Formats: sequence, structure tokens, C-alpha cells
Amino acid sequence: MAVKIRFARIGKKHAPIYKIVAIDSRKKRDGMFLEDLGTYNPKTKQIVQFHDDRLAYWMSVGATPTDAVARLIAIKQKVKSVAQEVVKTEKKAASKKTVSKKTTTE
Repeated sequence: MAVKIRFARIGKKHAPIYKIVAIDSRKKRDGMFLEDLGTYNPKTKQIVQFHDDRLAYWMSVGATPTDAVARLIAIKQKVKSVAQEVVKTEKKAASKKTVSKKTTTE
């Protein structure tokens, strides 16, 4: 059984919302899926829900993401890495302030 990670459309007419699902490649787009891995709203370009750990599991057992899902994963990882860099720089700045306060009071 070949497993793919792809979008399944939910929502109303002209207001799509997509679930990111692990599904057998022979099933219909909106058919029965193996596991729900997240939700994406293309109107607002917002990733509503995203299960990184489950996505990593399915990819480790051989599931292949479609092109659209692969782009979404890349965007999510890029945003995550940028956020981690911001936190690191904030921590460095905070530690420098505490060091400078200690040296000026002595």
C-alpha cells in the first residue's frame, strides 16, 4: 500500500479549507484517510493546525507528500527556524543586559 500525504477538501463552496491527511494513494481525494495531520486555510494562508510529530512519523515509514503539501511543510519549517533564531537573539540580548547591569553596580 502506497501512502501519500495530501490535501482533502472540506468547507463550503468558494470557502475551501483543506485537511492534511495520510491516505492510501488509490483512494479518492476526500475518501477515508488513515490519519489527520493538520488543517490549512488557503484564503488566509494560515496553517490552522499542524502535527509535526505525526507528519515525521508517516514520512519515516515511507509516506510521500504531494508537491503542494511539500511546499507547505517547507514554509512551516522556515517559519519555525526564523522564530527560533528570534528567540535566541532575544535571549542573548537579555543576558547582555543583565551582565552590563551587574558590572555597573559593582
